[in-house]
Amino acid sequence: MAYDKFNILTSTAVPLPIENVDTDQIIPARFLKATERKGFGDNLFRDWRYNQDNTPKEDFVLNNPVYRGKILVGGKNFGSGSSREHAAWAVYDYGFRCVVSSFFADIFRGNCLNIGVLPVQVSAEFLQKIFTAIEADPNTELEINLPEQKITLVVTGESESFDINDYKKNNMTNGFDDIDYLLNIKEDIQSFAKNTPL
Repeated sequence: MAYDKFNILTSTAVPLPIENVDTDQIIPARFLKATERKGFGDNLFRDWRYNQDNTPKEDFVLNNPVYRGKILVGGKNFGSGSSREHAAWAVYDYGFRCVVSSFFADIFRGNCLNIGVLPVQVSAEFLQKIFTAIEADPNTELEINLPEQKITLVVTGESESFDINDYKKNNMTNGFDDIDYLLNIKEDIQSFAKNTPL
């Protein structure tokens, strides 16, 4: 399934300065019955977003119209816990294309990269600068430059580099998942198979 190509993203951001956000908080287990990747955004952070009577909790950031954008800024150790792919699906389906944190759980990071969400890991100091800037002005923008592997706090011009696997970087810039990548090199694979003795 092809995804949006990721090149340079400039957007406001939604701040979630909570550490150790696990995948059950991102998408509770009771919503894992569906097998398609659609509809999970409705239940992103479900128990934090809604009361038991399904009314929105006014104090949760996703229910605050002041904060919006395609970038979610989370606290340290984002995406810990179980390995459920649905957590990344929920982040993508809600509309986020990038998650920024000072540390990601490895499996969550991989699941994000597989579906077109860019996890950008920054230093704890830079993460705090981002939170401070957004708190001062919710219209603060971040620029995520994937080709240069750089994140910039637009208001100050401060930036940091981030790491990404070359294969995943290539897939994201082309909007490929793993299957799309293989289909894209189908002729090379066929040629290799034809010219390789058994």
